[in-house]
Amino acid sequence: MPYTAEHKARTRERIVMAARELFNRHGFETVSIDQIMARAKLTRGGFYNHFPSKAALYVEAVQSYTDCNPFALRLARAKRPLPGPNKLARMLIERYLSDEVLDDPDEHCPLYALPSDVTRAGPEPQRAYTAVIHSMAAVLRKALPEGTPDADTRVELIVTLCVGSMVLARTTHDPALSKSVRATARKQALALLAS
Repeated sequence: MPYTAEHKARTRERIVMAARELFNRHGFETVSIDQIMARAKLTRGGFYNHFPSKAALYVEAVQSYTDCNPFALRLARAKRPLPGPNKLARMLIERYLSDEVLDDPDEHCPLYALPSDVTRAGPEPQRAYTAVIHSMAAVLRKALPEGTPDADTRVELIVTLCVGSMVLARTTHDPALSKSVRATARKQALALLAS
């Protein structure tokens, strides 16, 4: 009896989530299809029913972050109407730079978890990575009033502050520095949003 389309979609989603978590923790090169399928609690044989290659899965794993990031998941769980654009952007910055997200590698954004891998992976993963940048920037851009002359520059600065501080926080062994760089980034990002 063939599987339903819904079952196939759920299975594909399990594979993508397992891959995203493993890629975040170990990088593209060191993670095998067998490891991904084991984490998804599936057999290797089913992999090619969903993806033509590990590289294709990598692209989808990076893209998946726009829908399954900690910020989007938290909003979905809240079951309340979305706040206004400014509050939404502030919430994004706060959540992105939070201890909770930093402490959970499975929730790390590919913008700071995978940049070296994506650089080496080729044009398709780079396009997916760029889409994540644009997705984050879109939330921030909506928070700035129409006609703000330097809106694009502010958005780029906020994205850079958030991503850059998380790269530093994620890679340092100094907890005080990790906290400090994120606090500084948060303060400056929120100021750019407000001014």
